[in-house]
Amino acid sequence: MFEDESETDDAFRALAEPRRRAILRLVATDELAAGEIAAAFDVTRTAISQHLTVLREAGLVSERRAGTRRMYRARPEGLDGLREFLDAMWSDALDVGRRLVEAEAAGDERTDVA
Repeated sequence: MFEDESETDDAFRALAEPRRRAILRLVATDELAAGEIAAAFDVTRTAISQHLTVLREAGLVSERRAGTRRMYRARPEGLDGLREFLDAMWSDALDVGRRLVEAEAAGDERTDVA
């Protein structure tokens, strides 16, 4: 059903951790060095590095080297599987709601006729 469910699962797991979501927000619009990202948090650089590795392996951020620095930027396409999953769930929920409303309306019409 979905492009690659293992990639979607990896993205969900990566984003389950609040700090990773915050990191993704930081690099959503700007490419930042690992040190700049780490400066935004009250944890060690090693911890941020580990979070960045999880995000990179899940396909949610890209990494490029600029001299001795590692630069990170969000990969919007990394969210495609999540978006597809959530869109399908929302669509299914709307279909169920529509059927319930239609069934209720059909029941009301039968009551009016009697």
